[in-house]
Amino acid sequence: MKLSIKLFILLGGFSLAAAVVYGFLTRFDELVGFPGLLAVGAMSFMLAVYLWLVDRNTGGVLPEDKLDGEIVESAGEYGHFSPWSWWPLLLGTGCALAFTALAMGWWILWVAAPVAVLSLLGLIFEYSRGDHAH
Repeated sequence: MKLSIKLFILLGGFSLAAAVVYGFLTRFDELVGFPGLLAVGAMSFMLAVYLWLVDRNTGGVLPEDKLDGEIVESAGEYGHFSPWSWWPLLLGTGCALAFTALAMGWWILWVAAPVAVLSLLGLIFEYSRGDHAH
């Protein structure tokens, strides 16, 4: 995990430096590249901080960090997933409609927002009701 933390810090620093250079070369007139590079840098630093906090709390060494680590050491359960759930498909449809609204017209957000919000609520509360309630 320590290697991942270092890589995300390196990526964040490079993205911020590239954003500054890009901004000066375009005189900060171009409104896509400069904020995009800033966002990539910020998200890289957020991932580095998250991984650092997880590493600090768990204290364990991952098999990826060991030079003699074996693939079988990573085996095990990775989480709980619902193979029968349709909510991720509906959420993806709502997000796709929202990105279509950015390209074609803002009026599409009136369709995309309810689809995305309802499907997100359905995904979150999937195990609160019905046969699989906890």
